[in-house]
Amino acid sequence: MSPKFPSRGFPTSEYEQRVNKAQALMRAAKIDALLLTTEPNFRYFTGFHSQFWHSPTRPWFVLVPANEKPIAIIPSIGQQALEETWIDDIQIWQSPCPEDEGISLLTQQIKKHCTKFSRLGMTLGAASHLRMPNNDFTTLRENIKPISIVDAMPLLTSLKNIKSSNEIDKIRCSCQITSQAFENLYQTIKPNLSERQICQTMRNDLINQGADETPYLVAASGYGGYQSIITGPTDRTLTTGDILMIDTGTIYDGYYCDFDRNYAVQNAPDISKKAHQILHQATEKAISLSRIGNTTTTLYQAMAEIIEQSGISATQGGGVGRLGHGLGMQLTEGFSLTNDDNSKLESGMVVTIEPSITFLLNGELKTMVHEENIAITEEDPELLTWRTPEELPIIT
Repeated sequence: MSPKFPSRGFPTSEYEQRVNKAQALMRAAKIDALLLTTEPNFRYFTGFHSQFWHSPTRPWFVLVPANEKPIAIIPSIGQQALEETWIDDIQIWQSPCPEDEGISLLTQQIKKHCTKFSRLGMTLGAASHLRMPNNDFTTLRENIKPISIVDAMPLLTSLKNIKSSNEIDKIRCSCQITSQAFENLYQTIKPNLSERQICQTMRNDLINQGADETPYLVAASGYGGYQSIITGPTDRTLTTGDILMIDTGTIYDGYYCDFDRNYAVQNAPDISKKAHQILHQATEKAISLSRIGNTTTTLYQAMAEIIEQSGISATQGGGVGRLGHGLGMQLTEGFSLTNDDNSKLESGMVVTIEPSITFLLNGELKTMVHEENIAITEEDPELLTWRTPEELPIIT
C-alpha cells in the first residue's frame, strides 16, 4: 500500500479556525492574550516551519490577542520568511542582542492587548518549557505588572488535542511511510548485524519512502527481551534468541508518527512469544474501546488488566508510567493513557496505544513494548499504522 502524500502546509482558513477556537477559549478563561515561545506552538498559529529552531541563540515569540490576528515578534533574520505566511503584523529586532532580546517589543504589545482582564496566558504547566532566557522572563514579568501571567497549557492542550482532517492526513502519511519501512526492514534484517547498522538501514529507507526526517529512532535488543526502551541504537550485534525492538518518531510535513516493532532472531523463548501475544491482545482491546465517550483511563485500565492477569507480568501496569499518549506536531503531546488522566476521547484525537510488559527470564527482568497509532472518529477508530501480527515475527 503506497502512502497518499497530502499537500504541504495548510490553507489560511485553517489558521483562522485555530485562532478563532483559541480566542473563544481565551475569552471564557478571561485571558487577554497568549504569548507562545516554542516551535510547535509558534508554527501552529503562524504556519512558520523552519529548521532554524535548532539554533537556540534567538528567541521567537507570537502573541495571540483575544480579538485580533496573531502578532509575530521575531529576530530580524526571520522577517522575510514570516512575510510569506498569513501573518501581517511582524515586529522585529536585531538579534543576537543579549541586553534586550525582544523584551521591549513584547512589553509594548502585551500592555496594549492585556487591558480587559490584565491576564497573559503562557505555557507554564506540565510538558512545557519557556525557550527564552529565564532572566528575560523575570524581566518581562516585572515590566508588565500589574498584568499577571497565568498557565494557558490546559487551554492549548484542549485545542491541539483535536486534529483537523488535514492534520490527520499528514500523520496518516507518516504512519504509512514508516509501516512500509518496517515491512522492508523485516525482509532485510539478518543475524550478526548491529542495532546501529539496522537503524541506519531503516533511516535511509524512511527518507527514500518520502519522510522528511526521523529525529527519534531508538533500538534495544537482548536475549528474550530488553531493558531500556528509550536509548540506543548501540553496536551490539544480534544473536539467536534475541528480541530486537525499534521505535521511531518519523515526520512528514511537521507531523509525527510514533510506533515500534519487535522481531525475534531465529528463535525466541516461549515467555517472549507469550509476552508479544499479550501485548497484541491488550492493543486490540484498547483499539476496540477507542470510541467517543470513553476516556484515556478506560484504555489504560483495560490494557493493564490484560497485562496483570497474564500470569507473567512482574510489575503492575507494565512499569513505564503510561500505556500511550497523544500525538501530532510533537512526538508526545497532550494527554496520557494513565490510571488517572481521564481525558475524554473525542473525534479528531490521535492516540498511541502503547502497552508494555515486564517479566522474569532466567532471573533477569525483561521488557517488551508494542505500539500502534489510531485516530478517533465519529464511528470506528481508524488504525493509521499497519497492524503487527499476533505472532512474534521471526528473523531467519
